[in-house]
Amino acid sequence: MGYKKPEDALGKTLVINEWGGFKPIVVGVVNDYHQVSFKKPLEPTLFTCDWYEGDYFSVRLHTGQLPATLDHIQRAWTKAFPGNPFEYFFLDDYFNRQYASERKFGLLFTSFAVLAILISCLGLFGLSAYTASQRIKEIGIRKVLGASVMDITTMLSKDFLKLVVLAIFFASPLTWLIMNGWLQGFAYRINIHWWVFALAGALAVIIALLTVSFQAIKAGVANPVDSLRAE
Repeated sequence: MGYKKPEDALGKTLVINEWGGFKPIVVGVVNDYHQVSFKKPLEPTLFTCDWYEGDYFSVRLHTGQLPATLDHIQRAWTKAFPGNPFEYFFLDDYFNRQYASERKFGLLFTSFAVLAILISCLGLFGLSAYTASQRIKEIGIRKVLGASVMDITTMLSKDFLKLVVLAIFFASPLTWLIMNGWLQGFAYRINIHWWVFALAGALAVIIALLTVSFQAIKAGVANPVDSLRAE
């Protein structure tokens, strides 16, 4: 409104032609706050002291004895407005409902992500078991020649980890595009930092390594005599 600081507006008279030349006097300035979803930007707001003509009464409560307080309010309502139903809601619940779709999306996305990780681990577990069985004689020969369990585990794990790293390389830009597009629907939003993808990639590598290492260590500690007996 042209004032350099909030204090300069105190005591000034505003002329609002849209309200029939309404001329309120500024008695205070409040900080910006969000009363709607972050999908909408802040709008200029004017608070006026006038006769109440709305549909709601706001009551500030202490939650220590909430049931007794609600009963007291209901009795006062019934006495003041006999025959009118007593209906109420909590303001925090009302605000939270603005993000109900986002919460459902988050829960659904998390559920499918966990399911996808479990299925991937099962597939990786089976593939590593198949690979170890196909190279069982090679593993036996390497152990006879002095290879350690760590050497065998590294040999069997590195090929799988290469595929996981390659998948992370292709998935990270695509994920960033999708999530950044989703965030564009909010007027106020966070930025997606690089460390989020680094952390997710590190977790994926650790999960894959743990899954493959079980079969690799099992093949590495096996007695080479059993695998070479047929030769």
